Amino acid sequence: MDKISEGLKRLQEPGLPNREDLIALLSLEDEKELEPLFLAADALRKESVGNVVHLRGIVEFSNYCERNCLYCGLRQANRQLTRYRMTDREIVDAALAVKAANVATLVLQSGEDSFYDTEKLCRLIEKIKAETGLITTLSIGERPREDYQSFRDAGADRYLLKHETAVPSLYRRFHPDSRRENRLQCLKWLKELNYETGTGCMVGLPGQDNAALAEDILLIKSLDSDMAGIGPFLPHPQTPLAACPSGEVLPVLKMLALVRLACPTINMPATTALTVLHPEGRRKALAAGANVVMPDFTPPVYRRLYDLYPGRTADIEEPSAILKKLEEELNDCGRTLWK
Repeated sequence: MDKISEGLKRLQEPGLPNREDLIALLSLEDEKELEPLFLAADALRKESVGNVVHLRGIVEFSNYCERNCLYCGLRQANRQLTRYRMTDREIVDAALAVKAANVATLVLQSGEDSFYDTEKLCRLIEKIKAETGLITTLSIGERPREDYQSFRDAGADRYLLKHETAVPSLYRRFHPDSRRENRLQCLKWLKELNYETGTGCMVGLPGQDNAALAEDILLIKSLDSDMAGIGPFLPHPQTPLAACPSGEVLPVLKMLALVRLACPTINMPATTALTVLHPEGRRKALAAGANVVMPDFTPPVYRRLYDLYPGRTADIEEPSAILKKLEEELNDCGRTLWK
């Protein structure tokens, strides 16, 4: 048995993966050498979570953010971005559109915006649950434990809070006004409160090497994450990282495959950012272990303003058109849609 096969076999054993195995597999660049990795991840995905692709309808209800993360177009210091907050009625109507499309899960996402205090958000969650009955995921950043408890009591089911990078020095560099310890504490609270909890990372950040990416995989595994969002770094022109090179497709695919092998039942989206990098990005991600797609149900007038990274808002289509195109794409590659 060659070293690659041995590493892949060890990766699927119980317990934390071997760091050296992860680094060795992440270091592979030859597509022929990588073929066993992608085939193993795809086979395990089929065995563990089936052949269906799950949909999550996302509604980005505010692009205000009080953080200044160096990579993000929503950062507070970006004065060129027109800011918006959707009204409660607009948010509920968008959730009703998710339900009308027969998508069972809603993702409510925003920047870290304290305008939406606990009372406002609980009222909104209760209204959405009453009018739609949708499984509700929140992606609204770091909050006190009591807030997470209140949202859970109001009916929230899942929470997505990406750790972005597991390496302390990189985390400090890219998050000048937040602490890695706080982020990890929030993730632990969410698990304690019985949320289905998601985290994830960017691939291709300046200064990030394969050893750093191995730490991301180990963290995702150690947190017992239910979901992991993994996508490429894309430099935004209105951020301090504007001149840095973009991440690349292949390292993202390697990360998806390795996380699938380390965490067989995890849910992983084929991210929009990957499609920005490559027109076949979604298809490639689904063949490397991903099993989720998140169509955007934010009203178009706001969608173009949720400007996380360049190219994200270039294709403003109605969700029905997106779902039709997605269904055709999945049929072509032998996958089925689970709404």
